[in-house]
Amino acid sequence: MREFVFALEYESRTNPVADVLADYPDASIRSLSCHVTSDSLWRVDHAEGSPEALEALEKAYKTAEFFADCLVKDDCGADCEVQVLDRSNDTLVVYTYWDRTEVCTSVPHVALEYLGEGLLFETYREGRRYRWRIVLGSDAPIHEFFDALGEEVGECTGMEMLRLTELDPDRSHPEPAEDLPDEQRDALRAAVDHGYYETPRRIELSDLAERLGIPRSTLSYRLRRAEASLATTFVDEDDSLETLAADV
Repeated sequence: MREFVFALEYESRTNPVADVLADYPDASIRSLSCHVTSDSLWRVDHAEGSPEALEALEKAYKTAEFFADCLVKDDCGADCEVQVLDRSNDTLVVYTYWDRTEVCTSVPHVALEYLGEGLLFETYREGRRYRWRIVLGSDAPIHEFFDALGEEVGECTGMEMLRLTELDPDRSHPEPAEDLPDEQRDALRAAVDHGYYETPRRIELSDLAERLGIPRSTLSYRLRRAEASLATTFVDEDDSLETLAADV
């Protein structure tokens, strides 16, 4: 198995949800589930942000011309169901379902066509950036899928391939993140989700600290401690593999 991670970048006025997220930098959306068949798509999303951001997101989801993940720029003629499953001051959980028409397409539908069934999808949205993670078979034609997706998204949506890694069940991997204190693990996850480790960075440390509501020095300390733990685990694992190879 492999995981393939890539990102879409929506231009202004090409996606109602992306426009709202761009207007409210404190808001973000992650998928709780995403499922696709050749004829339909349904998913559940969990949004976080200010009450004003969540109100705007709810309206965007219910906009007549918006269909979750549909890449068609004009009216595709699909029937879409939108239902709010949960709502609080800082969270919004939304269910969406739509039946595909002859012109409808989406990231999951292109993936289904080129990569086959049995795919696992995970997404994260912030601003105009929409990051996808797909778990798929090792022999799936990744480049054919990505080229086909590029033709579907057109010129008004940027694309970036982030990583392609093997998931090897026969090799034991340590889980250093599970041993981290909660505050270090949360800081590390937030840094990854908001693009702190990307090149170029999508967020600076002071801005991330402000979003998390903690002092910059505190966030810096937590990230350094977490990074030190991860680095130590990596080196220890590498040394153990070299020792094992020398003994063979």
